[in-house]
Amino acid sequence: MNATRILPDLQASLLCEEVRQEANGNFFIIGVINFLRVPQLPIVAGRLCVFNRWTAGIGQFTENVRLIAPDQTTVLRKGEIKFELREPGLHSTNVMVFSQVEFKAAGTYFIEVLVDDVMKLRYPVPLVLAPPPPTEEKKA
Repeated sequence: MNATRILPDLQASLLCEEVRQEANGNFFIIGVINFLRVPQLPIVAGRLCVFNRWTAGIGQFTENVRLIAPDQTTVLRKGEIKFELREPGLHSTNVMVFSQVEFKAAGTYFIEVLVDDVMKLRYPVPLVLAPPPPTEEKKA
């Protein structure tokens, strides 16, 4: 009996500043984000990318990525990508781009990654308010 559908595994998920692809198909992941340190609030992030790589599945799938506010209910951004895996040894790399994301408060934000409405991963992204130190005025 051949399987006609196997839900894939999420091999990797990274929040980063940029993802680029070389001519040979390999990816450059630029500026992996562990946390966001900002000088003031509110602030707008011009571009955030979520790099996801799926493997070990068979079938057609829908990936959903959500950026959740610290209250854990407000969805700041969400996106959907359809992809297919024809055999378990293959993989699919998806990049979700969120533009002009406004952050209004410090706290822990979350990235949620789902496939066909099944939660595969949820990880924290702390946002820390760290104003620059006061500058010392030169004395005449």
